[in-house]
Amino acid sequence: MPISIFGFQALWSPVMIGLVVCIAILYFLITVKWRSDFKVSEPLKRKEAVYFLTSLVLLYIVKGSPIDLMAHIMFSVHMTQMALLLLLVPPLLMKGIPWWVWKVVLELPVIRKVLPFVTKPLLALIVFTGLFSFYHIPLIFDYIKMNEVLHGTYTFLLFLSAIFMWWSIVDVVESEKKLHGLKKIGYIIASAVLITPACALIIFSGHAMYETYTNGDVWLKAMELCVPASTLAGLSLSGPELFSNMAPVEDQQLGGIIMKVIQEIIYAAFLFSIFFKWFKNEQDNADEITQKALDDLKLQAKL
Repeated sequence: MPISIFGFQALWSPVMIGLVVCIAILYFLITVKWRSDFKVSEPLKRKEAVYFLTSLVLLYIVKGSPIDLMAHIMFSVHMTQMALLLLLVPPLLMKGIPWWVWKVVLELPVIRKVLPFVTKPLLALIVFTGLFSFYHIPLIFDYIKMNEVLHGTYTFLLFLSAIFMWWSIVDVVESEKKLHGLKKIGYIIASAVLITPACALIIFSGHAMYETYTNGDVWLKAMELCVPASTLAGLSLSGPELFSNMAPVEDQQLGGIIMKVIQEIIYAAFLFSIFFKWFKNEQDNADEITQKALDDLKLQAKL
């Protein structure tokens, strides 16, 4: 059965289109038109604009396009949505905002007090992986998907925790790096390890765990998150099996695999970039690093 039966609003989310367009307009007003109002600023770089617009396009694709609708029908699409929303959109969004805009935000009284705590590397990593794993416990997952406000709130908190987790990897202000070189590499590896148990539970489970993808009545209730109730009332639907030939348990296992594969690809790209920058810095400053090491040895010898 084609998903077009759910209507234009469910497929393309006009509200999400409007939100993304407004954010894009505000971004260019701040970084171009109002740039002179900042004490310190630089012309907007092309790569920054590309990063930011790419993050907005991806955000719309995963939360406003038919992908969002399909994520309520197939668990594998849901996990693809989660992987892109939490592991790719945040770093692109962060890299797209110029450092001088970040500097103003970071100097706000409330942000200045709270951010150093919530972005502590270990804490941010534990909170993100904890929220992600907690969310995918079957009983909790089904309960959250049955309530629009709860689902929206939890998704926002999960996205916010992803930004805090990425904070130690993406240097939004060069002079305020959280981690350096090899520590970043270790941090990324730790993140990959901590998220593995949740993916493994989904992949190796011998049965379909989520009622929102197997129980027709529960699924219809969960579909109200993206389809108007009036539209659903006019349709005669028994369950998600009408839109997919894949068995629920196979769809679930595929979802866990997709999540892990996308995670590994994104993390591998960042690992390569970080290692390359660290190696280049070591080569460019070899004499200075060697001299510092010798000075430290001399100081220890005197002590």
